[in-house]
Parts: sequence; structure tokens; C-alpha cells
Amino acid sequence: MTIEEQKYVRTCLSGDEAVAYAVKHANVDVIAAYPITPQTIMVEILSEFVHDGELDAEFVPVESEHTALSAAIGASLAGARVFTATASQGLALMYEILYVASSIRAPVVMALANRALNLPLNIHCSHDDAYAARDSGWIQLFAENVQEVYDLVLTAFRIAEDKRILFPVIVNLDGFILTHCVEPLNIWKEEYITEFLPPREPVNPVNWEKPMTYGPVALPDYYMKIKRGQYEAIRKVMPYIKEILSEYSRWSGRKYDILKMYGMEDAEYAFIVLGSTAGTLRDIIKKWREKGRKVGVISLTVYRPFPVEELRKVLAGLKAVAIMDRSHTYGGPAAQLYMDVATALYDLDERPRLLNVIYGLGGRDFTPADAEDAYQALMDPTKKEVWVSI
Repeated sequence: MTIEEQKYVRTCLSGDEAVAYAVKHANVDVIAAYPITPQTIMVEILSEFVHDGELDAEFVPVESEHTALSAAIGASLAGARVFTATASQGLALMYEILYVASSIRAPVVMALANRALNLPLNIHCSHDDAYAARDSGWIQLFAENVQEVYDLVLTAFRIAEDKRILFPVIVNLDGFILTHCVEPLNIWKEEYITEFLPPREPVNPVNWEKPMTYGPVALPDYYMKIKRGQYEAIRKVMPYIKEILSEYSRWSGRKYDILKMYGMEDAEYAFIVLGSTAGTLRDIIKKWREKGRKVGVISLTVYRPFPVEELRKVLAGLKAVAIMDRSHTYGGPAAQLYMDVATALYDLDERPRLLNVIYGLGGRDFTPADAEDAYQALMDPTKKEVWVSI
């Protein structure tokens, strides 16, 4: 089969460029975003696509991230396929509107270039912004590499717009490590995209001839009932997310699931991680296993809703688990991913010992030596937390 007969093109792109091409291939109707490092390149390229006539979409150059998400919600309610993007302080500025989007069930897709929050000022990778959004009611996906960035953005539109789901979706990609790293990947020829991602069919769009109320005031007699309904709705979406990931896997030939695992078949110990560090750990653990260490690695493709049952199943019978956090809760009992995993395992009769590993803050490299330090701490039953590379 020649390359012309295949459904994809082999190319090299940065993570930001991969986002832009995925959004273009999704044939979005509206893009509303405000530039912020390391996200800026995404919307710069999309603005060029629109200007040059390569993408028939409305590009809204707003004055802030708060307005960007507000405009995205309005366009989504009108029935448009909508994209926005931000990072760090930008997400903090739109924080109020995160809750509006999920509460109103607007299927907006956002690319979040993970970056540390101030202070001190840092433009590099931490997961502060992803964790800040974790309780806002958005579905969250994490990409490990540039190919996954492209694939997960396309998949995010299918997830968000599925009538059984109808929640906004964040696709996380590590700032600079993925946003500015150029890697080889396959991108689809545009004529094939609709096989997986057909045009959006909106549910209850704004219709002047059939007025509806969106986002009303809810006093105590209704507010709790409405929030309970939202809670019940997002609890039910995991099987549908898994179904869509499986469909994309069959269509693309690249396997996607809620969790990505390596070496877990006979593992006695495991590392749990989000984002690009999964690939680093996998390479390190391959070498460890040659030395006889029975260690595996689990990365979460889906972080919200949290894969409680999937993790409980795979972690059963392990001796200890290192949970990798690229952030911390200052004043809290542990960092965010650790608290999620600990809660998921709490009521098991037998559960592994847990170690919180704090790493990579502000883009600090995670090296094989850091991994070794984490492993040695995992072997020490007195250790509950370790900061590596300090």
C-alpha cells in the first residue's frame, strides 16, 4: 500500500502544532482563545488556518481567558463545535467559567498546556493547572506524547459531544516537554475524519422560536437537586468514554484505554503517573526488569472521572505503589493524585503501601537517578513521601 492509498500522512509536529491540526481536522466552527505561553502556538496556527481559508471557522480574538471560555460556551449552546486553549494563570482567570461550562453541559474541548502557577514566575511544566480544574466537572485526558496529543484532541470532541456524555473535556499536554517538542506522528487525511468524527448534532440548541432557559438562578429548594443530577450524570460516563477510546483504537490501529500499563502482569511494585513522564518511567523500568525488579508502571489516560474501579483491580495484590505528583497541596495531607489513589483504595481489606513522589515541579527534569531514588524510597516502609531531584 502506497502512502497515497493510506488514510494518514506521516509528519513531524510539536505538541502545540498537533493540537492545531487536530482541531482543524475536527472541522470546528468556533475558536475562542487568548494566548499564553506555552499554549500560544496552538491558537496562532489556528488563526492562520482561518485567515488562509483552510478552516471555515469563526476565530474570536477575545481580551481574556475568562471571556474566551464564556464565548466558547455561548457558541456551544448555539450548536457549534467549539475549541479553546489555555495554560496556568490563563486557566485560573477562567476558573469561574469552568464550572459554568460543566454545569450547563456545554461540550467544549480545551487543550491545557500544563504550566506552573505563580509565584515564583515559571513558564514550564507542573500539573498545578490540571489539578486546579479537577473538581470543576470537566472530563480530563492526559497525553504522553505528541501522537497522543493529536489523537486525544480528536477523541475529545467525540466524547464531549456524545449525547450520553455531554460534558466539556480538557486534553492535558505537558508544557514545553510536549507543547514544544517535535516528534514524528501520523495525522489523518481530512476526508477520512468524518468516519470517526461526524458533524455535531447538538442537543437543545438555542432556538429563538422555541425559547429555553440556560443557567438560571437556583435557590436552595432546587440547587442541590440540580447538582445531584450533574453528579449522577458524570458518574455514568466512564463506560462510554471507554467505548469511544476503543472505537478510536480500532479505527486508528493505535491502542487507547482508560489506563496504559506496562509490566503489570507479574509486578509486585508499581508507579502511577500522569503525562509525558510515563514514557520515561517505562524506559527506566524496562532496564529494571532486566535486573529482576518486578516493577510496573500505570499511566492514566483518563484522569477525570477518576478510574476508581480500574485502579482497584490492577493494584490488588501489590506490595507498594509510588504515586507521582507534579504538584502539591500546600497544607494538605498529600499531593492530589496521591489523595485520589488513596481514597480509591481506602476501603479495601488488603491494599498496597503508598508512597507520594513529588517530582518535576516547574519543568525540572526527571532522570533515571531520580527514579532510582524513588524506587529506594518505595522499598523503605517508613517512607510516606519523597521529593526527588532536590
